[in-house]
Amino acid sequence: MGKKITELQCSFCGRPKKELNVLISGINGHICGSCVQQAQKIMETDVHQPVDNSVSKINIMTPMSMKTHLDEYVIGQDEAKKKLSVAVYNHYKRIKYRAQNFKKDDVFIEKSNVMMIGDTGTGKTYLVRTIAKILQVPFCIVDATVFTEAGYVGEDVESILSRLLQASNYDVKKAETGIVYIDEIDKISRKGANPSITRDVNGEGVQQALLKLLEGSEVNVPPQGGRKHPEQKYITVNTENILFICGGAFDGIEPIIRSRLTTRPIGFTSSHDEFAISKDQNVLQYVNPKDLRNFGLIPELVGRIPVISYLNPLNKDALKKILTEPKNALVKQYQKLLQIDGIHITFEEDAIDLIVEKAIEYKLGARGLRTICEAVINDAMFELPSSKTKPYPLIITKEYAIDKLEKFHTQLAS
Repeated sequence: MGKKITELQCSFCGRPKKELNVLISGINGHICGSCVQQAQKIMETDVHQPVDNSVSKINIMTPMSMKTHLDEYVIGQDEAKKKLSVAVYNHYKRIKYRAQNFKKDDVFIEKSNVMMIGDTGTGKTYLVRTIAKILQVPFCIVDATVFTEAGYVGEDVESILSRLLQASNYDVKKAETGIVYIDEIDKISRKGANPSITRDVNGEGVQQALLKLLEGSEVNVPPQGGRKHPEQKYITVNTENILFICGGAFDGIEPIIRSRLTTRPIGFTSSHDEFAISKDQNVLQYVNPKDLRNFGLIPELVGRIPVISYLNPLNKDALKKILTEPKNALVKQYQKLLQIDGIHITFEEDAIDLIVEKAIEYKLGARGLRTICEAVINDAMFELPSSKTKPYPLIITKEYAIDKLEKFHTQLAS
């Protein structure tokens, strides 16, 4: 009689092959798919690796190289570029260093979150988005005004990380090395400089809730948002290596800065003791943590954002350069967009000056340049694609722009 053939089974759990979907064969044993998954979980738990191998894929550039790249897309704002480049470089250098020297290193380097202060349309969001694109890391933008303290109508601060998870395709390790830009951070300032005796659910309460995210801790995150899907399982995300960049216009902080700079001690003083600030100077360049506290940010939050940067208001020359010079300047975008339809568009110098003047007049900043350009060439973009004569030249003159902007000005006035 021949030998009895033994049925194949998993050498770890003992289940027979007929009960398994996958059975991997080795030299002297077999392992099923379930045991492989269990072994992977054990490795992730017992082998203390602070950062996944995906960290090595981050394209770290030196601060000077990063600023040079930013100069190709963003006009001016040199001081903001320098501070942001250094903060981002140090952050990801810190992550890579910890990944390589985790067991033998005894010095813990804390991360440096960033605060960016500047008027609307000066390029805060665009700077951060460009940095994230350079580094090819997960990036999301959240608006601080939608958040409320836990238990109240609105979004919880944990939904910030939900959006970062979505941006990283729910790869937790990848999300844990991303960048989060919290816009309108000034809108969650408490109502006064003194602690409130009543609950401030969308001001001080949100600031308190943000502390654990900014400093670095393990947070249970609802992957699809907490309120609409209460039955979902939470995902644990460690925020220790997530860089938080906060931005806001901080409308009303300039008088606070001027008051601090022009304060004189009681008694006789010389003229040299006064700090004169001209009206043309950007007062935001003198902002410090004390000003942020007086504006309404709690000390704990200010302390967790050590890097403070400012952006200069955009003048006529800067807006003109934004319109024409960067790689993705608006004029170049319209030229490429209409070129697809065989339309060659040209903006005369006088027309560009007029668009810039209107942007300054309407106080729309760089973001408003597109609004005005759309008003100028919207009729042409509607009519010319149906034209049978191609290629069709379109020259935007000052007279043409004035004619199209009269209707736009009437709409704004109403």
